[in-house]
Parts: sequence; structure tokens; C-alpha cells
Amino acid sequence: MSKSRDLLREEQSGPLMADVAKLAGVAISTVSRALANPDRVNEKTRAKIDAAAKQLGYTPNAMARGLRVGKSNVVMIVLPGSLYYGASQIVPQVLQAINNRLLENGYTLMIANLARDEASERHILNLAFGGTVRGAIILASKLPELEGRSLGNSGLPLISMLMDMSGAGVPSVVTNDRGAVREATSSLIGLGHRRFLYLAGPEGNYHDVERFGGMLEALQQAGLPETAVVRSGGKLDYQEGFKIGLQAADHFAALTDKPTAVVATSDDMAISFMSKMREMAVAIPGDLSIVSFDGSPVCEFCAPPLSSIMQPAEEMGIAAVDMLLEAIENPGLSSAARKVIPSQLIVRETISVPRSHA
Repeated sequence: MSKSRDLLREEQSGPLMADVAKLAGVAISTVSRALANPDRVNEKTRAKIDAAAKQLGYTPNAMARGLRVGKSNVVMIVLPGSLYYGASQIVPQVLQAINNRLLENGYTLMIANLARDEASERHILNLAFGGTVRGAIILASKLPELEGRSLGNSGLPLISMLMDMSGAGVPSVVTNDRGAVREATSSLIGLGHRRFLYLAGPEGNYHDVERFGGMLEALQQAGLPETAVVRSGGKLDYQEGFKIGLQAADHFAALTDKPTAVVATSDDMAISFMSKMREMAVAIPGDLSIVSFDGSPVCEFCAPPLSSIMQPAEEMGIAAVDMLLEAIENPGLSSAARKVIPSQLIVRETISVPRSHA
């Protein structure tokens, strides 16, 4: 038996591809093709192979496949669903930082998806299990899972960015969402604000949980009740931030006891909210102070310039690549489970003391 075959067996624990082929009644090459390129195998045969693999508990290992197909220098990034994030330029900034760092180290970046539908999930998993890529960065989203396969058991080195998955064993690069919002809210409280409106992302989303949690902690530390904040939104994805902001403006208009400060969990939300406030003749910051999260460059050119918590996009992108390349090139070494790079509050002209304290 050749050295490559010995290594392949060492990497592949449990049932082998040959066992799947035997149970399904097909050739080993057919199983390999079905796993790497399902579209090249007819549906009936693919169903038999899938059933056999599930029955045996077979999971192909991308690193083992790499022994036969050669080492790839491609790293893929898995996006939340779209390159379009409205006015927020965090995603493009992150992609640029990651791409530049990979090129410096002789690697190529592949954007594996522009959606998170079933076809895209299958494509991502085919790339992973087919040995096409050496590793993957998952950006602000969950691991792709479909038809009994998960990126988490592909054998690829993985890094999560902007979402903490270290508890699930995936090394993560994140910012201090909770702490940054807590500090921004505390600053508003220090100016005299006691009633708040919070513009929320989708309920249960990692970023929304952390950021709203930070706001509640600031209220608690100041001795204020949770009722001091009114929560608006919670149903739409961050990609629909402009719509969330417009809906929050209507929510604000309907409130009898008006908040004097707003914390928005994305720049997009704050920008559309501010535009609606101008239509309603609400003075910013005189009647209402606003701070948002992301720190995209457009904030500086809003009217008035928007105060925002700036995420360290470039630093996080570089850190994610460095952690991934360490895992790729030194598979025996354990990397840091979680790296936190702090965000910074950029105070511009949308924050002031409330009129009652002026």
C-alpha cells in the first residue's frame, strides 16, 4: 500500500468511501464524484449514495482528499447572504482586508456564495468536501449544513469572524459588541438622557443579543429600569436596515413619552431614521441624540455627521487570516479560541445633552 493510501486511511476514521460504494452498489469513483460534484451523478444514484453514507455515518475528510488532488492555495469566505449591506461598508472593508492579507501570503480568496439558499449551501459544502479549498472564513453567519453534511465536519480549518462560535469549537475573531454599546449608552446617560429608543436587528441574532445586552447593562449600572428603553424592530434582517429605521421613526412618532436618545444597531438604521426625523421637524441633536453601530465612512457625511461605534474591520480581517493560515500550515498547533478587537465610539454632531438639561 502506498504512503498516500496509508495517510488517507489515517485521516479517514470510521467507514471508508469503499464501504459506501459497496452498500450503495456502485463504484468508488461514482461515490467520489457524487460527493464532490453531485450534479454529475443522476438523482437516483445520488440518493442511493446519500442513503448509504448516512446509514454508515460516513463523512469524507477534505484534508484526506487533498492528498490525492494536491494542496490548494484557495481560501473561501462564506457570506451571510449578500454583498449588499446598504450604506454600511463593513462587508467590503472586511473582504478587502482579507484578500490583501491572503495575497501577501500566497493564497487566493474565493467568495463562495452570494446567497444562503439550498443551492448555495450545497455549493459551499461541495467545495469543502471536494478538496477545492484549504480553509474557510465564515463571516457573521452560521455554518452551512445540508443533507447530512456540515462545514463543521469537513475537516477544513475554519475561522468565524464577527460572530463568536468559539463555544462550538470554531476559533473566532470578534469585536466587543456588548461592551461598546454599554459604554456608548453610559456616555448618553452621563449627558442626562433617561429615556431611550433602541433600533433592533433580528431577534435572537448574535449581534442584536450582544448589543441590546450591553444597553441593558448600562441602564442597570446607572440604576435605571429596563423600561427606560423602548425596543423597535426585531423582525427584519440587518440587510433591511433602511426599512428598520423608517419603521422605527413611525414607532417614535406614536410614543407619548418621547425618548431623548436613540441607539441603532447599524448605521443604515440610523441614517434612514434621521431622514424621517427631519421630515417630522425633530431636531438632532437638540430634540434627540443618536448613536449607531458599524462606523462606515458615510457617517461622516450625514447631516448632521452621525456618531457611530466604528468596528475595526481591517484589523479583524487580518487577524482572521492570520489565525486561519496558522491552522492550515501548523495543523498540530492549537490556536486562540477567541480574539476580541475593540470597537471605538466616534463622537460627531448627533450627540448632546437633552433639552431638559441644556
